[in-house]
Amino acid sequence: MGLIITLLKPLVWAACRILFRIEFQGADNIPPTGACLITPNHFTYLDPIWITIPIKRRVYYMAWDKPFKIPVLGQMMRIFGAFPVRLEAAPDASAQRKSTDLLSQDRALIIFPEGGRSHTPNVTPFKLGAFRLALVHGAPIVPVTISGGYEIWPTGKILPRFGKVRVIFHPRIPVERVADETTNVELKRLARSLALEAHTIVANALDPSPITVDSSHASR
Repeated sequence: MGLIITLLKPLVWAACRILFRIEFQGADNIPPTGACLITPNHFTYLDPIWITIPIKRRVYYMAWDKPFKIPVLGQMMRIFGAFPVRLEAAPDASAQRKSTDLLSQDRALIIFPEGGRSHTPNVTPFKLGAFRLALVHGAPIVPVTISGGYEIWPTGKILPRFGKVRVIFHPRIPVERVADETTNVELKRLARSLALEAHTIVANALDPSPITVDSSHASR
């Protein structure tokens, strides 16, 4: 599988440069080894592939199970490290176990913390699951902003359009592993703080004017 990715990446990159004039910034912020969580905003089914292109290490990501049924796209998603999560089964125990196993094996894991594609040009509030995982494993967080995706493939459209995409990998947010005796209340508080920090970083790079998010908007 690694060889397939090595062979496909240049071809996919070339196609994305032609179709979407894609640009990458800060990919070196992904740590070369060790567990880490990559938390991008989410507008299109192409987001996981766009994110994976410039990363030098093997990455895995949690993705909605429906696109796996789309010919070609579903196969590409699996090749690039995707595993399905059933959004209607919240929480999806199988996807949670897979995520925990990957981080325990010091893998890089992409989770879209909005919990699905945004239906507007804005970044919706982040859910806390990814940030709980980061705290339990002491895994640094790399927020990622994908700009231009909504204009290229908004929800409700069957196929993407031509356009310009910019993917920004922001500096890591260091995360200290919580003690085993940490209460659920404290874990939730810490996760909410991380979610707000990551959300603000991602949203500020997407919008022309800086924004902040009130703590009451953090999702459970």
